[in-house]
Amino acid sequence: MEVDAFLADSVVVADNKLYAQGAGWDSILTGQFPFRQSRIGVGVILDVPWTATNQMHEFTLKIVDQDGEDIPLGDAPPGMDLPGGKVRELKGAFNLGRPPILSPGDSQVVPIAINLDGIIFQKPGTYEVIIAVDGTEMRKLPVRVRPLVQMPGAPQAPTAA
Repeated sequence: MEVDAFLADSVVVADNKLYAQGAGWDSILTGQFPFRQSRIGVGVILDVPWTATNQMHEFTLKIVDQDGEDIPLGDAPPGMDLPGGKVRELKGAFNLGRPPILSPGDSQVVPIAINLDGIIFQKPGTYEVIIAVDGTEMRKLPVRVRPLVQMPGAPQAPTAA
C-alpha cells in the first residue's frame, strides 16, 4: 500500500475525490506560545493494491513533538477513559472489495480528509503528523511552528490603547 498526504487549511472528501483549501504548507508562524492553531487539514490518498482488497485495514493519525511525544488532538468523548482526558491518536478502519471492472493487479484509491481543530502547540519546534496503515508508519509530514520575529527597524504593528 502506498500513502500520499499533504497539509492544508481545510480538506473534504466528496464523490470519492479529495478537495482542499490552502494546501501545500508546512510552517506556522506565531507571536506567542502556547499557540492554538484554528484548523489543520490533512489530506490523505491511499493507493490500495489488488492483493490488499477484501480485508480490513486500520488507519491511524497522530502528531508528535520533537521529543516524539504525542500531542493532544482534542478532548476525549464523554465516557471514554483516556490519559489526561485527551485523544492523542485518531483511528479508522476500511475494507475495499474488488468490483467487477477491476482487473487483477489494479489498485484502488481511497481519499481521506481529516480536519483537526484547535491543536495547541506548547513551544516552537518541528512537529510531525504521522500516518500509519496496519500499524506501519507510512508517511510523516513536518509541521514547523516558529516564533514570529519582528525585524529591527521595521515598523511596529499598532497596539490597542
